[in-house]
Amino acid sequence: MRKIDVILGALIGFLNGVFFFFILKQIGKSFAYSWLILIFFPFLAASGLFIASIIGNKLPIIFQASKFFLVGTLNTFIDLAVLNFFIWISDISKGIFYVVFKTISFLAATTNSYFWNKFWTFSSSAQGFGGQGKKVVGREFGKFFIVTAFGLLINVGVASFIVNTIGPKFGITEKIWASVGAIVAAFFAFLWNFSGSKFIVFK
Repeated sequence: MRKIDVILGALIGFLNGVFFFFILKQIGKSFAYSWLILIFFPFLAASGLFIASIIGNKLPIIFQASKFFLVGTLNTFIDLAVLNFFIWISDISKGIFYVVFKTISFLAATTNSYFWNKFWTFSSSAQGFGGQGKKVVGREFGKFFIVTAFGLLINVGVASFIVNTIGPKFGITEKIWASVGAIVAAFFAFLWNFSGSKFIVFK
């Protein structure tokens, strides 16, 4: 396992902590010493990555999947943070505006996902912007946007179904239920995105 993997893993953990801290503030669930998540998350991320690297010595795809999963957690927190930011400034957590907010938050998370997975998870060699390199990059971007389009439909569709059709359950408030919808949608999108990224975009 390279040092850069440890550093980047810890960085993702720290960013996750920052976004998680913001989300806790937004939903009014902050607790004493909640700032400790800024220490715990980086440690947890780096430790998990280290364990995955050991297992990855036998099954290389495990280490790659763990990096993809770690990037996915950051994507999820970015998704939730952007979504909750729009809910916070508009005080709207359902209906057509929720669909708009969820689309924007998903696209923000997906953009983040592309760069992390291209240069870290899958270490794509499709670089350079001249001659053959330009054609390769163009094809890669084309495949990325196709995969993203299906991911967008899955993510927004599942989230919107949970929020607008099923509606809040178990006494959960509409604002928290909006995040529940986003989390469930992220799981289904993760399955599609890993398969699409590994076997279509960055193969």
